[in-house]
Amino acid sequence: MIWQQLQSLAGSYPLALRGLGMTVLLSLISLVLGTLIGFGLGILRTGGNRLISGAIGAWVDLIRGTPFLVQIFLIFFILPELGIELDAFTAGIIALTNLAACFICEIVVAGIRSVPSGQVEAALASGLSRWQRMRQVVLPQAMRIVLPPLVGQYVLLIKDSSVVSAIGLTDLTRVGWLVVQRVPNGLLVFFLVGLGYFIVCYPLIMLARRLEQRMGAAHGEVQL
Repeated sequence: MIWQQLQSLAGSYPLALRGLGMTVLLSLISLVLGTLIGFGLGILRTGGNRLISGAIGAWVDLIRGTPFLVQIFLIFFILPELGIELDAFTAGIIALTNLAACFICEIVVAGIRSVPSGQVEAALASGLSRWQRMRQVVLPQAMRIVLPPLVGQYVLLIKDSSVVSAIGLTDLTRVGWLVVQRVPNGLLVFFLVGLGYFIVCYPLIMLARRLEQRMGAAHGEVQL
């Protein structure tokens, strides 16, 4: 029985590779775009303009406080009613990018605010412009705080990408649902699906752990 199921699973190998490739592609595009937008939003939110900061904060709180499944349904099913037609791949990219940008924005804000005010005042006294202060003084110091949780957020986003299967996109999770209809062993099928996500996420998990260790070591050296 198990041997027959394994043979059936072996026949689904090309479909599984396709699903894994879709998951990696979705995650990669969303991570790049989400990181760029998230850093931009984080910098704008700490820029001193209360109106811009408040608007960004409200949007970030809304996205972080609502289920991702609801967000992707709104993008894929509601926007077409407003005349904006999106295919499943584009809707998935938009939803994941927006989610990543909002969480990364908060990480960047926390990193920027962790920089001692004396550093900023010294840069201001040196005659640096706001952008020069941010690029040459604030961001390099903030990145030491930002990097570990940023990599951790990448792992969470890859796992959140499984939700796109709900709008019919053939990612790794969707492949699992298709395969389990032919191989009636959900435990085995979704164990392998989970293993696929683990293989993708594990290098990032190790990277985040190493960054945290390096930060902890560096902090200990400073205290000494």
